[in-house]
Amino acid sequence: MWLGVSIALVGALGYAGGAAIQQYEAVRGGATLKLVKRPRWWIGGAIGFVGAALHALALSFAPLVLIQPVSVTTLVFAVPLAAVLHGRRPHRAEVLGSVAVSVGLLGIMLLIPQSHTRPELSTPGALSFLGCVGVVVAACELFARRARGTAKALLSAIGAGVVTAAVSTFVRVVGGTFDGDLSHLFHWFTLAIPVLLVCAIVLLQRSYAVGHFSVAYAGVQVVDPVTSVLAGVILLGEPVPTDPGSIIPALVSAAVLIGGTITLGRLSPDLTCAPPIDAPVPVRTRAAAR
Repeated sequence: MWLGVSIALVGALGYAGGAAIQQYEAVRGGATLKLVKRPRWWIGGAIGFVGAALHALALSFAPLVLIQPVSVTTLVFAVPLAAVLHGRRPHRAEVLGSVAVSVGLLGIMLLIPQSHTRPELSTPGALSFLGCVGVVVAACELFARRARGTAKALLSAIGAGVVTAAVSTFVRVVGGTFDGDLSHLFHWFTLAIPVLLVCAIVLLQRSYAVGHFSVAYAGVQVVDPVTSVLAGVILLGEPVPTDPGSIIPALVSAAVLIGGTITLGRLSPDLTCAPPIDAPVPVRTRAAAR
């Protein structure tokens, strides 16, 4: 189990590093198609892809209820990386949010019972799960059409979060039952993963397009692990704390983790620290000098 956690932490570091590099390049050059001509933007994408692949690998070694909360450490890693790239110190809110995420995650990791059970998901159970996900996404999209501003971004983010959780759930089932036998990959669960992934990316970009990135990102980072944990417990029978002495600390740890995630996600991105790469050099006139 701890092998999966270690892999997930390395993956989170890679994903955060790639995201920080791409965000820095987008700030300098503008979030346009010109980014595809920037080698460092591609390097960031490659690093982020490796991080995501390691996260998927981690799901083969540890349950959803443990690995998915680890994914929010991308925010913790991204904070100092972004600060270094933009030549500044982390803000107080960033430090407090990072500490809250770290403490909450550590509490959950220590309280989750160790499990070596093989993840099993029946076809009826999988279809019921996808049906629930579809209902949530449809409802979010319906209400998002009538919403504006932060509410619209949050609704789209909720839809993206539940679909992302579905991707992780199917990855956990496929990876956990692989056991080196390639025949286990020839299942419709495997085909569902890239389809769900594309849907998640589309929904996520739609939530970002509303213009409230911080709200959308924080929403996804909260909805994804919460939905994944529910899927792991209800569908896959993964263990969670059951005695009162463990349930209360686990709930407190989860609340601290979610609070820290929201704090980090709501922080505005660095838009002024790095000048655009093609920005003209300002000319100081006599009038300005006065």
